[in-house]
Amino acid sequence: MEANANLPFEVKPVDPEINAQLLSDFTGERTGFVQVGPKKWFLPAKYQEHAAHFYNFKLRPDDIWVVTYPRSGTTWTQELVWLVANDLDYETANKIPQVERFPFLEFNIFVHEEVKAEIKALNEGDPYKQELVEIISQPAYLALEEHKGRRFIKTHLPFSLLPPYLLDTCKVVYVARNPKDVAVSFYHLNRLIKTQGYTGDFKKYWDYFERNLRKMNFTKNGKLIKKKSDPWTPYWSHIEEGWSGRHHPNLLFQFYEDMNMSLTSTIRSMASFLGKKLSEEQIEGLADHLDIRNFRNNSAVNYDIVREVGMLNSGEPAFIRRGKVGDWHAEFDEELNQRADKWIEENLQKTDITFPVKFQK
Repeated sequence: MEANANLPFEVKPVDPEINAQLLSDFTGERTGFVQVGPKKWFLPAKYQEHAAHFYNFKLRPDDIWVVTYPRSGTTWTQELVWLVANDLDYETANKIPQVERFPFLEFNIFVHEEVKAEIKALNEGDPYKQELVEIISQPAYLALEEHKGRRFIKTHLPFSLLPPYLLDTCKVVYVARNPKDVAVSFYHLNRLIKTQGYTGDFKKYWDYFERNLRKMNFTKNGKLIKKKSDPWTPYWSHIEEGWSGRHHPNLLFQFYEDMNMSLTSTIRSMASFLGKKLSEEQIEGLADHLDIRNFRNNSAVNYDIVREVGMLNSGEPAFIRRGKVGDWHAEFDEELNQRADKWIEENLQKTDITFPVKFQK
């Protein structure tokens, strides 16, 4: 399949000057970055090679998808979805890593060939780990095309970059989380995983998160010159696309904050959405399995397979962090918080989205 075959959007390189700055801050990427379509979705350059495979991916009616902006409770939701759909098969869930049960559609575009070679070199002499690196970095769509039985698919791509008949064909769960907690969690993930390799501080990371890159400009020492940003950045566009489909019968739209406040209610909603009946005892048992205190110690969901091959940096929190609402307080100083609140308010005024928990001071 040609790189841009049958795509209704353009894929363009990021401005060279900005790209150079990005490469110095995100050391896991070695080629550069692209922006996609009119909303300027920001992705590694490798996306262009695989874009048509994602957009033209062959759907099956019994597929179940979890679609989120990164760090919106994705892994938590995946485990909930998989267990409800598979009649609470805890034995299999504990035995087979979630990354195998619930493949990440586009993860391969984040694994640069140079980084892949470096990680394989770390495991020289260990054929098992070398093979794990190959499996982790291969395009998930290839394995999914060969998969027998029901498929469970995770993606952070927005709906506009996914198969156009996704909602008319498959069950989809979309989870939204407030932008402050998302940014803090995503910042730590970008520092944790070598495929991202972010080296800057949180304030600079927020600059990247908040501003559309085509409006960004930097001085020679890497300091951001603050310019007026576009009213919609990828975060808001992603949430808006999910929100706009919330009334479709094949979409279950969830707020992370609601899930956190009442996990048992979330389980009931998920069971109803997937056509499953659970007893109160089963609901309580699943809630205990998903409780953050147990979830953080569950090796099947904590990316242990990725850590095993040396793809995670030391010194950063585990893949599953605190799972708290309001964790953003740890990274925002007063000045940055005021700036973030202004940006959030400006964008919320342009939509009817209402988060269930107030996250602005």
